[in-house]
This record gives sequence, structure tokens and C-alpha cells, in this order.
Amino acid sequence: MLTVLDPVTALIVVDLQKGLMDYPFIHPIEPVVQRAAALIAAFRARELPVVLVNATGRAPGRTEQPGRGGDAFPDGFADFLPELGQHPDDIVVTKRTWGAFTGTGLDERLKALGVTQVVVAGVATGTGVDATARQAYELGFNVTLAIDAMTDSRQRAHDYSIEALFPRLGETGTTEAIVELLAARAC
Repeated sequence: MLTVLDPVTALIVVDLQKGLMDYPFIHPIEPVVQRAAALIAAFRARELPVVLVNATGRAPGRTEQPGRGGDAFPDGFADFLPELGQHPDDIVVTKRTWGAFTGTGLDERLKALGVTQVVVAGVATGTGVDATARQAYELGFNVTLAIDAMTDSRQRAHDYSIEALFPRLGETGTTEAIVELLAARAC
């Protein structure tokens, strides 16, 4: 349940990029993208930082899961969806791990702006969103998760993150509730 947004809260939108839109998500991706775009508009209207994150690879190391075609991605794979309306003032983070903070300098950039809280949305709930939220929490940010502005291709991973993990990392709420908190602060 949402209670408050800090005066300098940033929005982090994870992996809403062209190359991932054909994945078999458990929820239709279009409403997720629309809600993320609504959050972006609300944050920009209040001149709060917007971070757009894309993925261009994977972390090195062996896993039990077979590779997914190596590190070569087709042209345009990492391009942000046009619905997000990328703006020159947005912070753009390109990552090669699940989380948006590892090796990207995002922590320092946000703290230099006075950010003390982040709202996280995007895909996939159990990987990119989860890892970004965990990293933010570990770095001392207050964390809010826009649970209707995220989805996953794995129902169990999505449900576990929403029900068990996210309440331990911060607060959860809908896009509408987050926008309402932002609007109430402006009064």
C-alpha cells in the first residue's frame, strides 16, 4: 500500500524496448506500456527524473539455461518504444545485467540529483524489475513498485515478486495511485 512519495522521486522504466515486445507475456503488453507512459507523463509534468532502461546483453558467466542466441541482437532491438516518448532530459541507462544499477553509474546520477526514492515499472517482473528494485533498496533508495505497469512471461515469477518480494523491498501500488500521490504533492 502506498503512503508517500519523497520530494525527489525518480521513475525507472525497465526494458520497454522493441526487441522484447514479442515475448509471450502473461498480461497483454499494451496496457503495461500505456500505464508506463502515464507514469512518465506524470513525472515529467512535475519535472522529476525519468530513467529509461534498455538491455543490450547478458552478464557473463555460466548458467544451466541454454544460451538465447549469443549477445548479437538485431538492429533496433534496444530501441525504446515510441509510446514512451523518449525526451532529451531522460536519463538513459543501457545495461548488460538484469538490474539497472550494476555497472551503469545510475546510483551516482540519481543521488547527484537528490533522488531518495524510485518508482519502478517495466518488464520482466521477476528479472529486470525485480533486480532493479533489489539493487535500489540495497543502495538505500525508498522503493515503490507500479504493479499494474509490469508483466513477465512466467506467471510464478510475476506472482512471487508481487506477493512475496516487493512488499519486503518497499511499497506497491497501481499507476493511478502513484499519479494521485504525485498530484496531491503539487497542491
